[in-house]
Amino acid sequence: MEDREYWKSKSLSEMSHSEWEALCDGCGKCCLLKLEDEDTGIREFTRISCRLLDLGHCKCTDYKNRHQRVSDCLRFDSKTIEAIDWLPQSCAYRLVSENKDLPWWHPLVSGRSQSVHEAGVSVRGWAISEKRVSEDDYLKYIIEKV
Repeated sequence: MEDREYWKSKSLSEMSHSEWEALCDGCGKCCLLKLEDEDTGIREFTRISCRLLDLGHCKCTDYKNRHQRVSDCLRFDSKTIEAIDWLPQSCAYRLVSENKDLPWWHPLVSGRSQSVHEAGVSVRGWAISEKRVSEDDYLKYIIEKV
């Protein structure tokens, strides 16, 4: 990556694959299970994470094959990012698409991958893997915001 602050000068569609991937702050919030009421369409977040999320590092344990292993794993790109209305306010993809700057704790700004965790922005320490929760208990894990 030639431009150290490329997200300030490039749109999401102009980014290379490596720039796009580096834009992820590693918070793990997009890997939290969401529940949607079939009647109202209201979506609620839980503190339950996808079974593939490593809760210590907030990284997918099988990123390359995640779409094959988890049928509803998020697929987004520069064309669809604006249609995903549930991305957290702090999500770098959302921020860049809204022409906003990245926060101080983002690894591209801080230069350290741990800053997202140190700032308390990641799911580390409070999310629980879906492997440890019965579907019957999902409602117990609903949270207000991510």
